[in-house]
Amino acid sequence: MSKFLFVFLFLFLGGTLFSQNPSLDVEHYRFMLSLSDSTDQIQGEAQITFTSKVKTDQVYFDLVSPKEKETKGMMVLSVTQKGKNLSFTQKSDRVYLYFQKELPADQKETVVIKYQGIPADGLIIDQNKFGKRTFFTDNWPERARHWLPTNDHPSDKASVEFIVEAPAHYQVVGNGLRQSEISLPEGRRQTHWSMQQKIPTKVMAIGVADFAVKRDTLIEQIPIETWVFTDNQTQGFAQYAIGRPILPFLTRYIAAFPFRKLANVQSKTRFGGMENASNIFYFENSVKVDPPVSTSERIKLEALMAHEMAHQWFGNMVSESDWEHLWLSEGFATYMTDLYLEHSHGTDFIKERLQTERKQALDFSRDVQHPVVDTLGKENLMGLLNPNSYQKGAWVLHMLRQRLGDAVFKQCIQAFYQRYKGENATTADFEQLCQEVSGADLRTFFRQWLHLAQHPVLAVSWHYDPTRKQVELQIEQKQQEAFEFPLEIAFSDGQMNTTKQLEIREQQEGFTIPLPYRPQSVQLDPQVKVFFEVSALQEK
Repeated sequence: MSKFLFVFLFLFLGGTLFSQNPSLDVEHYRFMLSLSDSTDQIQGEAQITFTSKVKTDQVYFDLVSPKEKETKGMMVLSVTQKGKNLSFTQKSDRVYLYFQKELPADQKETVVIKYQGIPADGLIIDQNKFGKRTFFTDNWPERARHWLPTNDHPSDKASVEFIVEAPAHYQVVGNGLRQSEISLPEGRRQTHWSMQQKIPTKVMAIGVADFAVKRDTLIEQIPIETWVFTDNQTQGFAQYAIGRPILPFLTRYIAAFPFRKLANVQSKTRFGGMENASNIFYFENSVKVDPPVSTSERIKLEALMAHEMAHQWFGNMVSESDWEHLWLSEGFATYMTDLYLEHSHGTDFIKERLQTERKQALDFSRDVQHPVVDTLGKENLMGLLNPNSYQKGAWVLHMLRQRLGDAVFKQCIQAFYQRYKGENATTADFEQLCQEVSGADLRTFFRQWLHLAQHPVLAVSWHYDPTRKQVELQIEQKQQEAFEFPLEIAFSDGQMNTTKQLEIREQQEGFTIPLPYRPQSVQLDPQVKVFFEVSALQEK
């Protein structure tokens, strides 16, 4: 997901699984929804197939109910199992179900919850920029509970169906493949979408609007669809076409596309983009109504689309086990975008982009001293949409690529996806897999870059000795704990250029570098390979 358009603010417990409802395992949701133009109230029926991991006579699902003196929220009308009524209560934004007999552990059960209400969040009922009524899901991070009874946590993935009844002038897009579209009396229509793969609730989604729809030919054997508002369909179809080369690149780099269609959808999401599985939502002004579109705007849209497409693999198919591992989603999508832009725009472009991303993460760290794997972030999930999760997470992958080499790094990415596709993973899972694939000891690498709330801050002084024809360097790490990393230093006298690589390990170190000329300039990290900042670089 992109919080803002391009600047990806735009946007540890390794192995430990936190969950709001860890005893529940939902296998499948079937949501039937009725939408109207005359009211914001929705009518819902949720058929939920699940197992309980323990013996119990009660379970609960997340569902936000109306608060006192408020009109928004979901009110449960009935709960049934095999056609028989179940007792239930709503409290603390949950619906509790009570069974007459104790449910055996790990036995599949199905319940049907009928409910109604006006969503306070999650399903956004609004007008688009052309003044036309729209309905768009915006579930991230845990807002599905505002309109759907769910186990609303990324650790519990399930397959999903949406059967939506709405006025017939709307087009309805949803996860997976469209199963049917049926005309109903009184100018209404029913549309059925079904997703077979298991996905987190945060990326279960529908969009309902006056859409113009373009279904392109297959790309990598995947149907590509474009859904844009009818009032800007010419511009939307043309501008979203910039995403066509992205899918082939990602399938070659990672694996085959995980879902059976990809729809790029103009929407009312609060984010720059939202990676809903198989139907990505982009903010409505991602389509520029008044051409021409500048080169910088095209690249911003290209980067946005690459980021959200990369999430189909990392975030949707491989999902973080809990929120502190969000970088496995956002950092991965950010770096997959970097790799695509390196492929499409060249190495000089990506060096500039990486420098920008490094600066964003360094600027953030001056105000917030948290590690990338941030166990405190669950107190404010929206706050996790920060440069630690995005840009610094991407930089960890960039440095891992430098450490392992392109080929082995790519093998690690592919192996991680293959092992955990359809499942959840932790940072420790990724660390272990990288060590298995590479054969390298990466414990120090991952600990210092992911689990420490600091980074190298370097004070560098140098002196040229013309008699010995050598540069004498003093490097001090100003942060609390010394990091271990390679650092390239480039020297130039305006005509000759020399680059040396040093292995930095201690808080303070001295180096002597043979050099046949007195340098006029000294540059740290000329190829943009290390996440660090410079507190001083001076000749002494």
